[in-house]
Amino acid sequence: MIKNKNPVLDRQTRILVTGGSGFLGRHVVNELVGRGYSDISVPRSRDFDLRKTEGAERAYREFRPQIVIHLAAVAGGIGINRANPATFYYDNLMMGSIALEQARQAAVRKFVAIGTICSYPKYTPVPFREEDLWKGYPEETNAPYGLAKKMLLVQGQAYREQYGLNTIYLMPTNLYGPHDDFDPESSHAHAALIRKCIEAKEQGDDHFMAWGTGRATREYLYVADAARGIIDAMERYDDPEPVNLGTGEEISIRELADLITVLVGFEGSIRWDPAKPDGQPRRCLDTSRARELFNWTASTPLKDGLRKTVNWYQSAR
Repeated sequence: MIKNKNPVLDRQTRILVTGGSGFLGRHVVNELVGRGYSDISVPRSRDFDLRKTEGAERAYREFRPQIVIHLAAVAGGIGINRANPATFYYDNLMMGSIALEQARQAAVRKFVAIGTICSYPKYTPVPFREEDLWKGYPEETNAPYGLAKKMLLVQGQAYREQYGLNTIYLMPTNLYGPHDDFDPESSHAHAALIRKCIEAKEQGDDHFMAWGTGRATREYLYVADAARGIIDAMERYDDPEPVNLGTGEEISIRELADLITVLVGFEGSIRWDPAKPDGQPRRCLDTSRARELFNWTASTPLKDGLRKTVNWYQSAR
């Protein structure tokens, strides 16, 4: 294991944040700025195609990073995962693999890889523990995405062993918050429910439709808490084992929908469509490793975070 390679990071350390203009990325950049980091680079996809060696190589050459936080991903809800399994697999695999190889060639000090809870087996016992990551195949609707992101863990551990590259791997649970994706074609369940609920209220409808049975469970992490966890790990964690980032609190999609209706003030009903898939039956993380290894815990209660998200979406539209 690589211990204390970066015991104190200089606030002038050059940090490259791939995906830094996305949902999670803009919160990570804000967290870095809030902590006093002043040399932060965010390569835009229109200028640097990170799926191709040339694009990633040029980004590393131009920004000369000492630390890389790899957030760039092609991601979305069940519907878009089912419609684009090959794209989700290829794009995520290539972005991760090339970004890490270029980090090795550029001799970066640390590579922070962001994985996904979708990498866990479909029937992982609750709460999900990091040691259960390889005990089965992921849920089918998002397996290509989950496996592509999981390969970054394999590559990072191999590069650590062979090249001594300090690579860490974090797995956030389902994220929500301001600047989330509310597009009905690509959004996750919570964002889709918020949008449908608000629109039903505005249109005076007596109900709105929701996917699945509502019985599946999820764990939701406020995006600013996730950003704080990522930077805490960047500053304090240097070991090869993957680490969950979550709240450790489980809620059914049906309960989540009910909470959203209360926050929005919608008095109609929700009609569930069981012909649509539920996705993974249950999701809830054991978050003890993050607490023990770099003293991170989530701090935003779900109701408070959802209220902020609803308010942001209503104003941002």
